[in-house]
Amino acid sequence: MALSTRLIAAADQLSAACEALAFAPPITHVYNPLTYARDAHSEYLRRFGATRKRVIFLGMNPGPFGMVQTGVPFGEVAAVRDWMGICGGVVKPAQETPKRPIEGFACARSEVSGRRLWGLFAERFGRAEDFFAGHFVANYCPLAFFEDARNATPDKLPAAEQAPLLAACDAHLRTMAEVLQPEWVIGVGAWAEGRARIALTGLPLRFGRVLHPSPASPAANRGWAEAATKQLRELGVWPQS
Repeated sequence: MALSTRLIAAADQLSAACEALAFAPPITHVYNPLTYARDAHSEYLRRFGATRKRVIFLGMNPGPFGMVQTGVPFGEVAAVRDWMGICGGVVKPAQETPKRPIEGFACARSEVSGRRLWGLFAERFGRAEDFFAGHFVANYCPLAFFEDARNATPDKLPAAEQAPLLAACDAHLRTMAEVLQPEWVIGVGAWAEGRARIALTGLPLRFGRVLHPSPASPAANRGWAEAATKQLRELGVWPQS
């Protein structure tokens, strides 16, 4: 079976597991782009998940103007549409908050984290195909959580709600690692690195992390691309020159 076919099947399994979960207030809405943006996400896996990778970059969960809109991790619209060539396959979810509408590739808001992440990769590698020849980007958790309009992150959920979610996400990440057989798993932020170390215990992998590119991080706002490049060079993930 093709690697990308295995990844799509694993994503469908994760999506189904997440759909069975329930989350209590203050969470008002949960978006699962693996469901309503399945076509776009599957295209991402087919195009760029068909070969083994040296490095997997792992984010926490979808941002409201990134993967929530495009189905692609850190899915800044311009990067997904213009750099990767993915431009459709998103429909409205069954439950939507008017304060965070799903506009798909018509979304005019910029996902700053995605713009920074994909911008660095585009600057360093040029074509998307050259980046994805040895690298891949995924999110640990596929769900976006909202307290009305406010974005909530999975690490802040109550323990009883986290446990089944983390179990499903751990299993999916382990399958992804077994399919793509990376040398490195790099957390985009400390939480993602920590979850990777737990989920992938016992596999022959090396772990590290880069600064999260969120605009909420003062350090990221002082030159994220330079800081992340320095971290990757110090780890030995990227060459020094």
